[in-house]
Formats: sequence, C-alpha cells, structure tokens
Amino acid sequence: MTTVICAIAGVRRHVGYFANDAAPPTALVAARAQFRERTLRPPRSDRRLMGLLFAAIGATVAALLEASLAPYIAVGNAAPHPVLIGGVIWTVVAGIDRGVTWAFVGGLVLDSLLFRPLGGSAFALLVAVGGAAAIARPFPRLRLVAPIVAVPVLSIVYSMILVGIATALQPGFSYPDPAGSFVPDALYDALLGMFIGPLAVTLHDRRAVVERAEW
Repeated sequence: MTTVICAIAGVRRHVGYFANDAAPPTALVAARAQFRERTLRPPRSDRRLMGLLFAAIGATVAALLEASLAPYIAVGNAAPHPVLIGGVIWTVVAGIDRGVTWAFVGGLVLDSLLFRPLGGSAFALLVAVGGAAAIARPFPRLRLVAPIVAVPVLSIVYSMILVGIATALQPGFSYPDPAGSFVPDALYDALLGMFIGPLAVTLHDRRAVVERAEW
C-alpha cells in the first residue's frame, strides 16, 4: 500500500499538480518583482495632473516676464508676447488640455498685471491655443514645423481680438494703425517661436520615448 501511494504522489509531481513544481522559483520571483514595480509607479492620472500644474506655473512665469521685461526687450515698435508663444507651443507639444490651462491662467495673470478687462486676454489666448490645436492635429508628423507656422498667424489673431475687446468695453478707446503694429509683433513672435518651438517638440518627444521604454 505504501508503494502505491508513493507512486501516485510521484505521478502528480510529474504532471505538475503541485504549485511549487508547476513554475520554477526564478519565474515566480521575476513575476512578483515585475508586479511590485508596476504597482509602485504613479498612475497616469497623476502625470496628467502634474502636466496641468506645470502648464499653470509656466503660464504664470511667462505672464510675469511679459508684464515686466517685454517693454525692455522691444525692438522699435515690435514687442514679444511670451504668454502667447508659450501657449501655442505647449499646445502643439503636450495637447489641447495643457494649452487651455496655460491660456486661462496666463490670461488672467496678464489681465491683473496690465489692468486689462478681466478675462479679455484669457479669451484671446483660448482662441489662439484652439487654433494651434487645429493646425497641429492634421499633421502629427510635422509637429516640428507647426509652431513656426502657428505662432505668427495666431499672434495677429490674438492682437486683433485684444484690440476688439478693448474697443468694445472701453468707450473712447482708439488704437492707432493696428495693422502696422500687429505685423512687427507677429514677426518678433515668429522669430522666437522658430527657435523655441522645434526645441520644445524634440525634448518632449525624446522624454516620451524614454518613459514608454521604461514602462
């Protein structure tokens, strides 16, 4: 009888009824380590929230620079719009949700610092980032070129909207030669976007490739 029981136990071990014999210990250890590593990584929702927070902080810094330094780095009648440039580029780089956050926060800060009608700059910037998303979406493989095209065009749109809002909300407001002022500003913004845009797209794409490889 003892011989029969031992023989049955040997057959069960041979066909893999016992958990310890079904998988090698090294495979179990590797699977547990991989599961533990995945559970310790932050969820993707946290990355999205961090991206929105980074956009809000970047827009605030850009607004402070525009309100304080832009008059000092103007060339003739041309003055840059750092908040607009950053919003357009960040929309192309990171998506419309980050761009909307940038536009809303940066616009409110600009309105507060430059004593503009509250919400006017935010509305103009929201239109600009929407245009940037519309330009970048049909050509995902040409994202390096998208900021170069989008920045000067949307700079003119942004300036026109600001002047229109100021004219509608402030009686007696007049803007001498708006077309002559919009074009130099747009060229200045285009020059900055030409250097900053492709660099931002390249750095973001390389970081995304590294994160996917680690995941």
